[in-house]
Amino acid sequence: MQDTYEIILKHKWKIIATFAVAAFLIFAMTFLIGFNDVITTLEKAKWDWIALNFVLEAGIILVWAWRWKLILDVVDTSPKFTTLLMMLLASLFGNNVTPSAAGGEPLRAYLLREVEGVPFEIGFATSTADRVFEFLPFVLISIIAALFLLSWDIPPLTRIFVIAMIIVSIIIFGILIYAGFRKEITQRIIISLAKSIYPTALRLSKKDVSFNEIREKIIFYINRFSTGFVTALQDRNVFFIAFILSFVMWGLDMLRMYVCFGALGVYPPVLALVIIYTIGILISLLPLLPGAWGIREATLIGLFAVVGVSADVVLAASLIDRLASYIIPTILGALAALYYGRKVKNRSVNLPSTDS
Repeated sequence: MQDTYEIILKHKWKIIATFAVAAFLIFAMTFLIGFNDVITTLEKAKWDWIALNFVLEAGIILVWAWRWKLILDVVDTSPKFTTLLMMLLASLFGNNVTPSAAGGEPLRAYLLREVEGVPFEIGFATSTADRVFEFLPFVLISIIAALFLLSWDIPPLTRIFVIAMIIVSIIIFGILIYAGFRKEITQRIIISLAKSIYPTALRLSKKDVSFNEIREKIIFYINRFSTGFVTALQDRNVFFIAFILSFVMWGLDMLRMYVCFGALGVYPPVLALVIIYTIGILISLLPLLPGAWGIREATLIGLFAVVGVSADVVLAASLIDRLASYIIPTILGALAALYYGRKVKNRSVNLPSTDS
């Protein structure tokens, strides 16, 4: 597998292009709302509230690292907290530059393997189990949000789209858990897919590998993944603590968004904010642009209009939110990813070469 530094270099133009599109969407939205209105609203922001926004985001990341460490300690031997925190920041960079936030979990597993010697499948199992705990509060609140949306005065297409997204997310969440617990079915599906692409892969690859070897490796890795996944979820103490920590993270995130509005002197109804922001998180999972920049903002503007919050305030609050929850973590994560990328690269250079 390529190290992190090489992956960043290989995809740098794609990353730049997606952020350029996102920046254009935000620019166009600000133009339609009115640059002066948005800037005037931001100028009124209270700096102490903005600072609180950063403190809350830091708290979320620290609790997240703690939850991941708990899971790792059950499945394997966890590295020290500061190491996991840096790896988590690197994975946030992977999530933030990847549409649908899908790049962080493999990156966490990769770093654990290369830096700490934890088997990739074990690292991936713990990061996936960590994601399961993250989605537990989200799924529960999403169901409530879907019920409330049925009574709101919003366009029918918007209502159908959001509810459909909630249902799809719950289905994917269910499939993920099912795959972790039913390894036999997962093995059959993966082996079937591997068998269909094996002839093509064999022609493209210079290695002469029999399908039986590939099949044995698939079974081995899925068994290790399933064992780690199930162990993490079946440990009652860890499950209870991780479940509580997930709700703490969710509560801090909701409070942080409320603080973003409070910084502008606007205080939306708490229940409406919880429902709308949960939908905003859901929109962020769309595999279109990193962080669904522009798409999420448009959705929030449309939904907050129902409860009487103006578009300039919503966009300004969203920009304050993005500064703490996206931009700064992405920069810190990029530095962490580059650090580990160079560390892994230097280690591979210094290793003595062996004949296969």
